[in-house]
Amino acid sequence: MHVTIPYVIAAALFGLGVYGVVRRRNAILVLMAVELMLNAVNLILVTADVSLRSALKGVPGEAWAAPNSQAGSGGVVALFVIVLAAAEVGVGLAIVLQYYRVRKAVALDEIPLAEEVAE
Repeated sequence: MHVTIPYVIAAALFGLGVYGVVRRRNAILVLMAVELMLNAVNLILVTADVSLRSALKGVPGEAWAAPNSQAGSGGVVALFVIVLAAAEVGVGLAIVLQYYRVRKAVALDEIPLAEEVAE
């Protein structure tokens, strides 16, 4: 498989995530769009790890070329991003559920960002 295909797919996923964050009004759908962007980053991390390792074969051992001799370090970073995404979803859903209990809505347009000053 050509290495460009995962990068294009990741760019498309990230673009869809940005579109979802910008256009959606529902807080839960915005959280899903953020997850889509994080998964696109994971795809790029794993693809870059595999493609750079295959491209650097035969290159003399430089400290910058192979600082970590273990294979799959991109996968480890992707796993770290997955853990962060799970924590983000947990906190985000808790905030959305609490807001729904108080206001009975999850529309982001209706959330007051600053208190209005009474005159």
